[in-house]
Amino acid sequence: MEESLYNLAFERSILSSIIFDPAQFDDFEAVLTPEDFYLAAHQEIYRSMLTLAHRDLPIDEEFIKKELNGRQKFDERVMVDILTANPISNTTAYVQEIKDKAMKRHLLTLTTEIKRVTMSEDLCGADVVDLVEKKLYEITQSSQATDFKDAVKITEDTMAYIQEMRERGDAVLVGVDTGFAELNKMTTGFGKGDLVIVAARPAMGKTSFALNMIQNLLEKGKGVAFFSLEMPAEQLMLRLLSVQTSIQLQRLRLGDMNPEEYKRLNDAVDKMKHSKLFVDDHGSLNINQLRSKLRKLKSRHPEIELAVIDYLQIMSGVGGKDRHLEVSEISRGLKMLARELEIPIVALSQLNRSLESRSDKRPMLSDIRESGSIEQDADIILFVYRNDVYLYKEEKEREKDSIASGKEFISKYVEKEEEEAEIIIGKQRNGPTGHVKLMFQKKFTRFVDKPTFGAAQIVYESIDMKPAVMNLDDENVEKISMPIIPF
Repeated sequence: MEESLYNLAFERSILSSIIFDPAQFDDFEAVLTPEDFYLAAHQEIYRSMLTLAHRDLPIDEEFIKKELNGRQKFDERVMVDILTANPISNTTAYVQEIKDKAMKRHLLTLTTEIKRVTMSEDLCGADVVDLVEKKLYEITQSSQATDFKDAVKITEDTMAYIQEMRERGDAVLVGVDTGFAELNKMTTGFGKGDLVIVAARPAMGKTSFALNMIQNLLEKGKGVAFFSLEMPAEQLMLRLLSVQTSIQLQRLRLGDMNPEEYKRLNDAVDKMKHSKLFVDDHGSLNINQLRSKLRKLKSRHPEIELAVIDYLQIMSGVGGKDRHLEVSEISRGLKMLARELEIPIVALSQLNRSLESRSDKRPMLSDIRESGSIEQDADIILFVYRNDVYLYKEEKEREKDSIASGKEFISKYVEKEEEEAEIIIGKQRNGPTGHVKLMFQKKFTRFVDKPTFGAAQIVYESIDMKPAVMNLDDENVEKISMPIIPF
C-alpha cells in the first residue's frame, strides 16, 4: 500500500535534475510544492532550493548544504543519495507521478480528519460536510499541475475553435442557444465558462425566462442541471409542461383539461421522460455542495451543457462570514466552476427594492443585491423587465385609495393575454449592451420572440463609442441605435 503513496526514486531524480541543471528550476517551482515530496528531508531540500532561488543564489550542493545547516536540517546521507541519482531529461511524467501520489496522501489524511471531526460534539453534521467539501476542493485544486500556455498552444487552440465555428456554419450562435432569436444575435449565445446573471424584481418572470431557455435546450437533446432552492421539482415540471403543451398553468395544476389537451399532456410527459433534465430541489445549498454535486453530475453526464441556480441570494455561505463576503465567495466560486466544467452557469438574482422609488424602474447594475462581486465576476448580466407589472400595481393602489376614500373606482388597466417584456443586457464582457423585446404569455408563464414584421427588435447601446442613430420615417419600424464602427 505504501508504494502507491510515494516513490523516493522519483523524488531523488527530480532533486538531482535541479542540482545538475538549476536553469530548469523555474519549471518545477510553477507546479511543485515542498509538501508534494514524501520524505521530510526531501521537503527540506526543495524548500531550501526555493529560498535560494528567491535570493538569486546558486542552487548547488554547497549553497543547499549551507542553507540546511543554518536550520539544522542537513542530512548527509540523503544528499549523497540525491547526488548519485540519475538526472532525467523528461521530467513531466516524473512531476505528474509525484503530484498524483501527494494527492493520494492528502486524501488519506483527509479520511483521518473526517473521522476526527465526525466524532466531535462541537460540529453538527452539516458543518462536517461543509468542512470535508472544502478540504476536498483544496486538494483537487493543489493537485492540478498547470503552467503558462505558450503562443504555439494558444494559436493552435484558437484555430481549432475557428475551424469548429466554420464547420458549424451558424452566422449567429457561438455558444449555447438562449432560445430567443434576437437575444442570440446580441450575445451569440452563452459561451463555455460564462457566468450569466439573470436578475429581476419579484413577479417579473426570471424563473420563467430560465425555464424557457431550459425547454429549448431539452427539445434539442441537450442536458441541463437545475438547482432549485425555492421551488420543488414537481412545480418546475408543471411549468415546463405548460410551456410545452400551451395548456394554462392554472388548469394544468387542477387537472382541468379536455381529452385533446390530455393527449397533448401525455405526449409531452413521454417526451420529458426521455429528456436530460436533472433537478436538485434541496432547499439549502452552499457553494461547496453545489460544486461537488455539479462536478459529479457532469462526469456522469457529459452531455450537460448548462447549469441554472434559482436563485443566488438563497445560497448559504460557508464559515459564518459577513454576507457580502459570502456572496463574493459564491459568485467567484460559480465563475471558476463554469470555467472548470466548460459550461455556462446561469444564476438568477434578486434586485434591491430601492429601484421601486424611481420613476424609471428599469433595472441597473447597481440594483443587484450585493452587486459588487456579482458584477465583477459575471460575464453577462441580463435584467428581466415588464412594465405591465408596475401598471397593475399602480391600478391596485388606485383601487385601494378609492375604496378608502369612498369614491367610485373606474379601472383604467386593461388585462392582456400577452405583455411586452424587455431583456436588458446590463453587462456583456464580449459584446454590446442594450435590450431585446420579447412577449410574455401569462397563462403559460412563457416568453416568446416578439414578431418583427421585418424590423429588428434589437436596440444596441455602446459604452465606449457614441451611438449612431438611424431615423426611419415609418412609425411601425423600430429605430435602431448602432455603435459607430471605427475605420
